[in-house]
Amino acid sequence: MTKDSKNTSSPSIRRNFIKGTLALGITAGVSPFAIGKPKPTLKVMGTHVTLQEAIRQQAMEDLGINIQFEPGGSATVLQKASMNPTSFDLYEQWSNSIGVLWRAGAIQPIEKKRIRYWEEINNLSKTGKLTANARMGAGDAPHKILNVQGNGSLGATPTDTVSFLPYVHNVDSFGYDRRHLPEAMQDEAESWGWLLDSRYSGKVAIVNDPTIGLFDLALAAQAKGFVEFNDIGAMTELELDALFSVLIELVQLNHFNGFWTSVPESVQFMKSGRVAIESMFSPAVSTLNGENIPVTFAAPKEGYRGWHGVMCLSSASQGRSKDVAYEYMNWWLSGWPGAFIAKQGYYISNPERSANYLSKAEWDYWYKGQPAATDLTGTDGKVSVLKGAQRTGGSYENRFSNVAVWNTVMPTYEYSLQKWYEFITS
Repeated sequence: MTKDSKNTSSPSIRRNFIKGTLALGITAGVSPFAIGKPKPTLKVMGTHVTLQEAIRQQAMEDLGINIQFEPGGSATVLQKASMNPTSFDLYEQWSNSIGVLWRAGAIQPIEKKRIRYWEEINNLSKTGKLTANARMGAGDAPHKILNVQGNGSLGATPTDTVSFLPYVHNVDSFGYDRRHLPEAMQDEAESWGWLLDSRYSGKVAIVNDPTIGLFDLALAAQAKGFVEFNDIGAMTELELDALFSVLIELVQLNHFNGFWTSVPESVQFMKSGRVAIESMFSPAVSTLNGENIPVTFAAPKEGYRGWHGVMCLSSASQGRSKDVAYEYMNWWLSGWPGAFIAKQGYYISNPERSANYLSKAEWDYWYKGQPAATDLTGTDGKVSVLKGAQRTGGSYENRFSNVAVWNTVMPTYEYSLQKWYEFITS
């Protein structure tokens, strides 16, 4: 990716322009909301990683609507959304939630013609690869479940409708406090196996999500040589039995210190000293670094666990609420939101539009993988990247060329749920 030129106009001027065009109904391609009528209210359900107050406030200002955010643990909100489509207008989570929501009839197809910047969305969402030589990664690469097929299934063949709006995405791994990295491991290449290394016994936490934490642990077990998988994105029941036999034994040895359900909880686990290494999402690392806690977001030699954010339209959404939902979806691709979430380490599906809202130092660090030319602040305004630091894993293209597995709902999903709950309660 190149960035040959930058718009040097001020962010406030650009935001005012966007606000004006949205008010005229240009961005979403729908009629503007009538003057004098009550503001419509949009209900957005999802997780803390995108349902942030700064985003809500900016969207309400730009769109002239009321927005209600309902953030929660990923398993909790997914269960609620799949059972009650009237509880939300838009649902924000990860691509592994699509299969559950689609089968439950909780979401409806999104019309590509109503997404103003659809043509700007890059190939990661549409083909699974940013570059021709990128590693595809096992499991549900986003393009495999993006397009609504003629028979109502989801697949890779492009059609006029999609199951989700591709927007934020990243590669995840684990975070560790450098102050507590065992001396003997300091010269080792970062590995998923560290999560199951006995030198960290009693100081490990895992995300409590059977479609995410499961893959962290499977990658760790495979890296340690405890279990081998024919296809880590589609583990068999026998392979799951072998994996959980190891994990339950580790629970009984008190290897794990906790299972977190939200980003704030993962921050507290590390901040309090309860753990020294854990499954982690980028915003948590940014928050901790902003509080001068030296946490590194690992670039495991085995490859990352990839995820793609999905914004889904409730099957109960019709009429005015549906128009407002499309306004919000278009707003997310309009520039400012993508720049905002870049400061917590996330990417947006049409990054060039957000580039004009980032300084050259921010763009070079977050997207190009270059050393920070200055101290950089996170979404909370605190310095989270020190001058000279370089992002682990390198550039956007390099990081997404090394995906080992995507967040996935496997064919053995129901069985894996059973084994997961046996594990966390053992």
